[in-house]
Amino acid sequence: MRSAESVNSVIKAYDVRGVVGEQLDDAFVRDVGAAFARLVRGEGATAVVIGHDMRASSPDLAASFADGVAGQGLDVQLIGLASTDELYFASGLLRCPGAMFTASHNPAQYNGIKLCRAEAKPVGQATGLATIAQEVIDGVPAYEGDRGSVTSRDVLDDYASYLRGLVDLSELRPLKIAVDAGNGMGGHTAPAVFGPLPVEIVPLYFDLDGTFPNHEANPLDPKNLVDLQAAVRASGADIGLAFDGDADRCFVVDERGEPVSPSAITALVAARELAEHPGAPIIYNLITSRAVPAIVTELGGEPIRTRVGHSFIKQKMAETGAVFGGEHSAHYYFRDFWGADSGMLAALHVLAALGSQDRPLSDLMAQYARFAASGEINSTVSDVTAKTDEVVAAFAARTVSVDTLDGVTVDLGGGSWFNLRPSNTEPLLRLNVEAPTAGDVDAIVAEILGIVRS
Repeated sequence: MRSAESVNSVIKAYDVRGVVGEQLDDAFVRDVGAAFARLVRGEGATAVVIGHDMRASSPDLAASFADGVAGQGLDVQLIGLASTDELYFASGLLRCPGAMFTASHNPAQYNGIKLCRAEAKPVGQATGLATIAQEVIDGVPAYEGDRGSVTSRDVLDDYASYLRGLVDLSELRPLKIAVDAGNGMGGHTAPAVFGPLPVEIVPLYFDLDGTFPNHEANPLDPKNLVDLQAAVRASGADIGLAFDGDADRCFVVDERGEPVSPSAITALVAARELAEHPGAPIIYNLITSRAVPAIVTELGGEPIRTRVGHSFIKQKMAETGAVFGGEHSAHYYFRDFWGADSGMLAALHVLAALGSQDRPLSDLMAQYARFAASGEINSTVSDVTAKTDEVVAAFAARTVSVDTLDGVTVDLGGGSWFNLRPSNTEPLLRLNVEAPTAGDVDAIVAEILGIVRS
């Protein structure tokens, strides 16, 4: 038995994550594997596929998890080093539940587990993680039957071929692409995916190193894009791509070294998907640019707005049959990829769009970027509800509408709006602002932060 406090500090809303040796160790992970096996065995599963990233602790933790799964009578397929979307591919290909050992962009001392059901269906608090946590707290019952087998399988080439098969790359002209893998799993998957294409790769930090010696593998933070921006300018690359630690997110830099908004990428990919699937639903989260639903509507698609978070996106995609979904955080979801997210697949769409015409990326993307945005700004506050109410009151006379789908979204009219929402795990308020000009954005941000941080 384990204390509820220790277990619930690691088994979070969407995944398992903690400091190795303090919160995560082999025994704990073995119990999580056993509890996960019991959960999916009860739903008819007979095997589990397991992958891991390049962190020093990942192979041993993955092996302990596999031991827990096999001890509950389920077979295990080990795919070894993998990106998270490669694990999702394996779950779809093999039609079995999966476990990916990664802490994504978190520092080296962390590790974690992303779990899914067969065909990459998500497992969150309400869909299994709470059950797993309770079993780990109470003690996982022993299994009386035979142990499952543990075998290995390499799916990297199959994964790369599958992704390329989802995108029409027949008109791709030769391109020079700078790729920053951040010493993460993009260094493993990018050569396999891009290798057969008519592209010259300018590689940055392809060596797999879970200590992240060059910079944090989190392209959402602008300081982690600086090296890629410099490489694009110095090499004359047509485009720059940056992946996070487990390579399920992809950020794009244009030929000038300027970051391209994930909202603009969402609009571009949505346009390409709608050309193949006229009238289809497209998912966007509520802090994605308003340009996305406008463009989807103009192209005859059905824009569907959701809360922030992969579990909400994936649930809504399953409910609506949406062909594509995008988030401000550079997670991109595809119906043809079992509804799961793949930054690499989004990157292929951008390369196909860029490489099938002669304009530079900055010109190509201009049609999809219609507003200025602040990006996400976090503030530590002691009473998130009181501060939120204070901000809403301050803007009341200028407000056109307010909705509370996820935090509060305040529409100020004329293309200006802001969302203020609390973190699920920390005493933070997260602010996103969009307006017609950068000056408008700066003014709104300054006013709100003046209240929030006072």
